[in-house]
Amino acid sequence: MRDNFSFAIIGVALVTILLVVFICNSMRLDKADFTFCNNDEIRTVDPALASGNIEGRILGGVFEGLCAWDPKTCEPGPGVAKSWDVSPDGLTYTFHLRDNAKWSDGTPVTAHDFWYSFRRCLHPSTGSEYSYELWYLPNAENYSTSKVKPGDKVEIELPEKEPGALPFAPGKTIKGTLESIEGLVEKDAGDKKDDSQKKTDEQSNPVYVVTGADGKTYRFQKKPTDVSRQTYVWLLPDFDTVPIRVLDDWTLEMTLSHPVPYFPYLMGFYPFYPVNKKCVETYGSPQWTRPENIVGNGPFVIEYRRIRDRIRLRKSETYWDKDNVGCNTIDCLAVKSVVTSLNMYMAGDVDWISSVPPEIAKELSQRPEKDFINQPYFGTYFYTFNMKLPAFQDVRVRRALNMALDKKEFVEKVTRGGQLPADRIVPSIPGKYREVHGDQYNVEEARLLLAEAGYPGGQGFPTIEILYNTAESHENLALLVQHQWKKNLGINARLQNQEWADYLTRRNLGQFQFARSSWIGDYPDPYTFLMLFQTNSPSNNGKWSNEQYDELLKKSETESDPAKRMEILAQAEELLLKEMPFVPLYFYTSQEMVRNNVRGWYANPIDTHPLKYIKKVKEEK
Repeated sequence: MRDNFSFAIIGVALVTILLVVFICNSMRLDKADFTFCNNDEIRTVDPALASGNIEGRILGGVFEGLCAWDPKTCEPGPGVAKSWDVSPDGLTYTFHLRDNAKWSDGTPVTAHDFWYSFRRCLHPSTGSEYSYELWYLPNAENYSTSKVKPGDKVEIELPEKEPGALPFAPGKTIKGTLESIEGLVEKDAGDKKDDSQKKTDEQSNPVYVVTGADGKTYRFQKKPTDVSRQTYVWLLPDFDTVPIRVLDDWTLEMTLSHPVPYFPYLMGFYPFYPVNKKCVETYGSPQWTRPENIVGNGPFVIEYRRIRDRIRLRKSETYWDKDNVGCNTIDCLAVKSVVTSLNMYMAGDVDWISSVPPEIAKELSQRPEKDFINQPYFGTYFYTFNMKLPAFQDVRVRRALNMALDKKEFVEKVTRGGQLPADRIVPSIPGKYREVHGDQYNVEEARLLLAEAGYPGGQGFPTIEILYNTAESHENLALLVQHQWKKNLGINARLQNQEWADYLTRRNLGQFQFARSSWIGDYPDPYTFLMLFQTNSPSNNGKWSNEQYDELLKKSETESDPAKRMEILAQAEELLLKEMPFVPLYFYTSQEMVRNNVRGWYANPIDTHPLKYIKKVKEEK
């Protein structure tokens, strides 16, 4: 019995081993034409919801905007729009679309798709972090923030849908003119609500009186308290008041409130890629972004996605310029560890890694292959104060915490890639923008400021939680911040690391005290950095607010003289550095490795590398 049982066990084991081998072989992938490490698992492939380079790299392969960035210079050039005209006053852009641009389902990409996508990006239900970049269009901000007043043209979305509507299409829409907004407080003699409660009721459940296009009077309320009132889902300014016009299937016109020199750059920026209406409204969000559902218009389609492993892109057969797409397949690996990425590169498993272990950057720069790319680019690494914390509301505290950090030690002992210590938010823009400078490393002055704020020697100062996303480099930087604050100011800090998606959620919701941040310029202009601290900017995670600062940025928007505009922006940055709602650490340099047989990959100021142009030759040189 024992022998028979043993043979049975051995037999089962052999079958199990053979099954595992079969499964592994069946899961083995053909090697992609080009493979790169993408630093982390992406949060989304919805252009309107993406907010980082790791998403942007994928999105640039799956979608294409009106404009496309040149792989060498990042200057905006033709994308879906083959050309565009600008009116003499710099306000009206007319984009002429290609008539051979197609979605991956074979249907044409038209001006209507961009109208729909811009409206979706601006709609408050979408929650796009970059919607504010379209606020250069009149009334776009009001649409995004649901701001209406009597006399406005409005559109009201109802709960019921139009007959035959797709499953996730918005509800039926009524358009008209807002006549009045009635505060509603219904209480009897026994109701003891005070004035503050009354105000809350009026603000949270008002009645909107609207004259419809049919001449009828409608009364809308979020939670109707009377049968004469209709419930609604959204009540917004009429989107027709936002000047985005479809002139015909292949012509789109957009009119700005004031000249925006970098507007064509924005039209090649991933939040403003078009999305397919039928796909979005058939599957809903986020299901429409699943590989089996998603419809894109870019050079690649998503063949499959394995969470914590890779996204495989395959060349789209419907892309208008498919003959000039360099690769048939590309693998984008979700590898967080820079050590793992480097090992894979050295083993020949990947062709491009976007970061390396800083401690060996110098050695990598001396490789005879000359495949290590190290140059400055348009980005700043910094920390953000949450201004809701009482201690951080004192500018003396913020300045002290900044001045107590030796930025030189950060770049020499931690990053080690030629980064430059930062004392401001805007990196150098030679020939365009005068550099302004903030506080320098000064422990004695930092201690005096902290004492003046009521915390001599750090006594009584609360422990600061430092939030960062999981990565060796971020942790090492946070550890050095913790060490220097303790040594120089006598205050304590604790570290809190989160996975990328969780970190973004906490930071964006303001659920932090002191958060790691970074910004790579979306276009070569100081405004892309300075707008981070505008009161109403969705990227203003720390919620710092200053009326004078906002006014300076607003003034820069209407200044037509380029030199005067740059001076206004410099004045805004000077004010920012006096208030210090952030702590700058360093300006970025690229630390990447790219194989010598890769073509179409170019080092450029904003470290953007469109996948369309990348290809490999057979022999390495």
